[in-house]
Amino acid sequence: MNVKDLVDCQLCSVVSKSNGEDPIGTAKHCHGWLIIEWPQPWIIKDLMSNPLIGKIFALIQQCQQEQGVNIQPLLIAPDANYSVKNNSRIIYYQRPNNIPFADYKKQEFLLPQEKIVSLIIALLIDSDKLSQFDAYKQSTNDIRDILVCTHGNVDLACSRFGFPIYDRLKKQYTINNDNLRVWRCSHFGGHRFAPTLIDFPMGQVWGHLDVEILDHLINRQGNVEQLRPFYRGWTGLSQFGQIVERDLWMKWGWPWLDYKKSEHIIQQYPNNNIDDLKWIELSLEAISPDNKIKYSYQAKVEVSGEIETLTSSGKKPSLVKQYAVSQCEEIVKEVG
Repeated sequence: MNVKDLVDCQLCSVVSKSNGEDPIGTAKHCHGWLIIEWPQPWIIKDLMSNPLIGKIFALIQQCQQEQGVNIQPLLIAPDANYSVKNNSRIIYYQRPNNIPFADYKKQEFLLPQEKIVSLIIALLIDSDKLSQFDAYKQSTNDIRDILVCTHGNVDLACSRFGFPIYDRLKKQYTINNDNLRVWRCSHFGGHRFAPTLIDFPMGQVWGHLDVEILDHLINRQGNVEQLRPFYRGWTGLSQFGQIVERDLWMKWGWPWLDYKKSEHIIQQYPNNNIDDLKWIELSLEAISPDNKIKYSYQAKVEVSGEIETLTSSGKKPSLVKQYAVSQCEEIVKEVG
């Protein structure tokens, strides 16, 4: 065994994939994603000591405390094909309030760095000020953004396996396609599933990626069952809603992605500790794009076993629970 093989066998994503860990249910459940163009390297200590980054994180915390919403910040690396000198790109993907949805609402701005904080205040806290940034707003709602984690300063697995996927996507799928951008991004959780990416505006998260399935993922074609082992979940739902949603997608096929979805937790056991959860019952609602048909499903998700994994490269192995849908029935179908 050579040195490279010795290093790889200690990487969390190698252990996770080799042991058959199912990635479903590991996508972060977010109300919004705040994406900021920022030059590399992304060294955590340096980022946290940067005054501008510090102000941005304080605003996100303020938004979470005052509004009770979860905003996930991400950095994207400047790109020769997309970036503009002396300007920073800010993209905000936001879910609609308390209604079923299929895609996050997108707002994108290109502006001088000194205006970033004021823009984020307008986006997250004081929307009345947002019109002040109309001159910087970009018409990119028809553009799909693929963000691939290559943040090796958080975990070596992300750069080791993330960059080749990023490179393949950039070179093979963005040529002659003005409606697709591919970015290198910072860590968004789940480095043991590297290579991992987020597909916006939908907000689907993928992991343990192989180049062989990229055609299916990008072109949204073929048998969806081929994508099952790579799907971490849709960030519009909770951990357990994601598990149910995958099963329904596998049943429905590609048309499912256009349905607007929401969930409601019915009951769980035990009731007070999510870490010791044995089972949970929830309902998942799906509404057709034309709002004429509504499906409601009631499902039960239970612990299906445990698997040994590495939560980070170089750490000691630990056991994580695996969950599966044990019951799922269509309880309502309404035609309007």
